[in-house]
Amino acid sequence: MTAIPPGRTRLVTAICALAVTGAVVLTGCGDDPDAGTNGVGKLPAGKIQARTRAAADAAPAVRLAGTVVTSGRTYRLDMRLKADGGTGSVTSEGATFRLLRVGSQLYLKADADFWQQADGKNGTGSQGAGAAAKLDGKYVKVPQGDPAYKKFSGFTDKDVLLAGLLTLHGTLATDGHHAQAGTRTIRITGDHGSGGTLDVSLQGTPYPLALTRAGNAGTLRFFDWGENFALAEPADSETVDYGQQLPTS
Repeated sequence: MTAIPPGRTRLVTAICALAVTGAVVLTGCGDDPDAGTNGVGKLPAGKIQARTRAAADAAPAVRLAGTVVTSGRTYRLDMRLKADGGTGSVTSEGATFRLLRVGSQLYLKADADFWQQADGKNGTGSQGAGAAAKLDGKYVKVPQGDPAYKKFSGFTDKDVLLAGLLTLHGTLATDGHHAQAGTRTIRITGDHGSGGTLDVSLQGTPYPLALTRAGNAGTLRFFDWGENFALAEPADSETVDYGQQLPTS
């Protein structure tokens, strides 16, 4: 057997190290796709899901963006969430509005067209034009007894939203190594993908990074895990208390 010169050995070692740090797996370097990772890629799919759920629950904050389909309606979300509330934008049926929850108080901010459309659905028509103008660009307090509170507050609740999203359905399995925005991931699936797919970070904490929901119910990306953000109630000059019942939205 021909010995490998010392210089060549150092070169091979250097190339393998570069392959790991650059998130590239090269043949001849051990063919281990989990080299240099947090190790969750070697676990069974059920344990990977448990680890990523625990990591998500423990994270003080997260940002998520993408689509969620519920009750036949598609919502495009861009939300930042933490334990005591959340803030961000929601788009549905061509209308975009902002949500802000601080503690138990939920606010909804939209333009006059949004409120005019809501009043039209509620049968008030032109009678609501004046009210819509007053609500334009203001943070409107959403009463906890209003249907809109139950409908939208979940979009601002980290625990509720992630608990509903980060569950794959059916038999779990791993589906190879992938990458999300340059971060190496292990993908797990439910029923070969029909029950959803979830990409979990192989670098650092095993946070969930990308989700495709079962039944074409939306796709989401997760990022800024653990990054804090300011969350405060709006000034009184920016706030309107509509009353006990908001227009149907």
